[in-house]
Amino acid sequence: MFRCRVDSAGGNFNHRELRLRLIFWMLFVPAFLFAQEDDSDWKNDRFWLTIQANFIRQQQPSYHAMYSGPNSLSADKEHATSRVETLYTGFRITENLEFLFDLESAGGGGLGNALGVAGAPNLDVVRNPSLSQDPYVGRVMLHYTLPLSTEMVEAARNPLGLASKVPRRRLEFRLGKLSTVDFFDLNSVGSDSHLQFMNWSTVNNGAFDYAADTRGYTYGLLIEYYDKGWALRYGEFLMPTVANGITLDWNIVRAGGQNLEYEVRPELVKGRQTVFRGLAFLNRANMGSYNEAVGNYLSGKDVTPDIILSRRQGRVKYGFGLNAEQELTSILRVFGRLGWNNATTESYAYTEIDHTGEFGADLRGKLWKRPDDKIGAAFVINGIGREHAEYLALGGLGFLLGDGGLRYGTEDIFETYYTAHLWRGISIAGDFQHIANPGYNQDRGPAQVSSIRIHFEDGFTSFHKKE
Repeated sequence: MFRCRVDSAGGNFNHRELRLRLIFWMLFVPAFLFAQEDDSDWKNDRFWLTIQANFIRQQQPSYHAMYSGPNSLSADKEHATSRVETLYTGFRITENLEFLFDLESAGGGGLGNALGVAGAPNLDVVRNPSLSQDPYVGRVMLHYTLPLSTEMVEAARNPLGLASKVPRRRLEFRLGKLSTVDFFDLNSVGSDSHLQFMNWSTVNNGAFDYAADTRGYTYGLLIEYYDKGWALRYGEFLMPTVANGITLDWNIVRAGGQNLEYEVRPELVKGRQTVFRGLAFLNRANMGSYNEAVGNYLSGKDVTPDIILSRRQGRVKYGFGLNAEQELTSILRVFGRLGWNNATTESYAYTEIDHTGEFGADLRGKLWKRPDDKIGAAFVINGIGREHAEYLALGGLGFLLGDGGLRYGTEDIFETYYTAHLWRGISIAGDFQHIANPGYNQDRGPAQVSSIRIHFEDGFTSFHKKE
């Protein structure tokens, strides 16, 4: 059996052995568990094979800007098109064990190469346009459910969970490559950028600096406990070696992202769904300090404020989030988010937001005889801490922001969309975003972004035995 060890003399963590051990378990554990199979109905829902394609065309007119810097959103008239295609596959090895594998390709680009706005207008855009557009593995994981009760409840099958019925009380384990926000900070009104909102800070809690590489994926272990009316989940994931980096740090002794979320579903309105989620995260990585970067510049040690020069291995960034959704009628829902993180530590893995607040709603088109259509609207206020703002004002650059100066103001975003279902898995959507003070700079903006999105999904999601 593979062993992961730490050399007590030098503290040298053998992360190559950790990687080999992870691969070993993902490849061979399913073979050991095949003997658990029986002839129950679960075999009817054994397979999943679907493909999704998302195409977004965005444009903005020119807007007022007193000055621009290396990481500014272009003030000129601009347009950009992005694409994401994903092949989702899954196989139920036993009633309680699944193997999930997704292949993905992303290309095109975003307005201003996704620079200059903390709440960037297109979540599909890769944050490093120089990355290859060749297909890559998006997710590959084992998913095991440990039943803790005999009572079964209906479940919506999807690419991350193939069972149509699950134990009401259960433990779920996931090991492999995934996206942290596949499971944390979810919201049924505002989490799906392919059918709902598009903005980074509308779809996710902007202050949640979740563990991820440049494409938004990481490796790790997720444990979830579900009971009647509530759930608890914990995840330990790999952090990138540098801010917004594509390479992950496999040395879990010195770096990693820990996430804890409590979810409760009280019945505040009879017959209507209510969900509250409380989130906490703590990241350890080679991160910089805005205080140190500013101090080194003001003392003359550094020619310009440079967060990279202040980086120290093992520095901590932590934060909290609240997430709520309420079904008001059969066609109307509201939602909201609050988020905060310690602003003195460098924004590292998601975006440059230290605190955020969001409120929105969606409405199904039943009123105008289009029940599969949906309209939504949301308002977001993003901000950064004093140290972060001072760093940018003195000319410092983050991995997304840096106008060369800053007259600080909150970044206020209004977004609305309409998604029209055309046929089967094909839909088309129009989206509009008004972004005041892009990059928190009152000397720039507002920027206005119009979008058209075409979404396609289809495939096979079950296999039924012939009678």
